[in-house]
Amino acid sequence: MTSDDPLVSTEWLASRLADPKLRIIDASFKMPGVLPLARDDFLAAHIPGAVFFDVETICDRDNPLPHMYPTAEQFARDVAALGISNDDLVVAYDGGNWLAAPRAWWMFLSFGHRDIKVLDGGLQKWRAEGRALQSGPAAPKAGRFAATFDPSFLRSKAQIVDNLASRREQLIDARARNRFEGSVAEPRPGLRAGHIPSSASLPSSDMYDPATGLMKPLDALRSLFEREGLDLQRPVVTTCGSGVSAAVLTLGLYRLGVRGSALYDGSWSEWGLPDGPPIATGPA
Repeated sequence: MTSDDPLVSTEWLASRLADPKLRIIDASFKMPGVLPLARDDFLAAHIPGAVFFDVETICDRDNPLPHMYPTAEQFARDVAALGISNDDLVVAYDGGNWLAAPRAWWMFLSFGHRDIKVLDGGLQKWRAEGRALQSGPAAPKAGRFAATFDPSFLRSKAQIVDNLASRREQLIDARARNRFEGSVAEPRPGLRAGHIPSSASLPSSDMYDPATGLMKPLDALRSLFEREGLDLQRPVVTTCGSGVSAAVLTLGLYRLGVRGSALYDGSWSEWGLPDGPPIATGPA
């Protein structure tokens, strides 16, 4: 574990629930059409004191692409409304399937908030241990939050297109392999099937133990990236279907000590559009 490992355990969190500077966010996310909604799951049961961080609303609502990054001003406003201030320690969790606590973690880092952690195992592990739960809506007192966006945390379609020729940065895709290979239709209608040329495939589900929800040990994570030919000494960009599960790979890289990686926010929801850039199919 690196000295600034962003993961914290359920034991660690349980021992700090009374800390007045601790803020807990439930950042759970589900694909369109999957019920019950993540927000309804939160209302039914959440970790005591948690608020719901909705990646579908803390986003650029004028962009037709799903949950693209908001402006710094909007992020600050939305986060403050959740009761979070700049001097708070934030812990993000999700249902235990890693959707989308790592996305929330990366967003906070992108907007200059360093005191952000991710709960290893999420609500799945918390429940399995019989820990306390709350239900109903949260009613936080507004915080005071200022944000400054660092564009180095993200990549645009234009930057990825430029990288097709230069290959300065390595791309790795977090979608399931059959989606990467283009052998199945994309879950979002109207998108082409396949992957960005020259990208590698590492499904985000390979990064954690489904039985416990815990992220795999560092040696196992390193082996997964190396298996796909990734050079951890070179720049890396993660991608996926819509910029959510890509952050699981980003989190894994961060835990391995990799700094300076970036996330392609539009991901396949942008690249896979009918009039999008070139695609590839089949194995990497």
